[in-house]
Amino acid sequence: MSEEQAQALLQQLQTLEAFMADLMQREEAVVRLLQEATNAVESMKALSTDTEYETLFPVGLGAYIKAKVHPNQKTIVNIGAGAAVEQDKNSAINYMESRIKELEVALQQLATQRQEVALRLEQGQQEMNKLIQSSRSSTK
Repeated sequence: MSEEQAQALLQQLQTLEAFMADLMQREEAVVRLLQEATNAVESMKALSTDTEYETLFPVGLGAYIKAKVHPNQKTIVNIGAGAAVEQDKNSAINYMESRIKELEVALQQLATQRQEVALRLEQGQQEMNKLIQSSRSSTK
């Protein structure tokens, strides 16, 4: 294998490593979104339909104001592209659960891609090791 081929292989390995790092960051982001969505659904389910709650509402920089959550209060749900809709509790829960399923599918796809890239990286590293060994044996 020529030096040019070795350089091309090295560049390919570096590209794969960068792609792997990107996949791992995207996976972490999806996991965070998945946890946030799961927590939101659990919180909505925990709210009683006949009890008024008093809570603290964050306004930023560690400052909070007291707020009341009324029974059967509508929920504002972000549906993407900066748009939000008002929904009843059950509709909001159903929407969030469908988003959770989408996130789980995305997470599985990212994991599959990561496995494929890891395999290609391993193959490339083995090829590079063979190249190094053959160049050492030819210089002796």
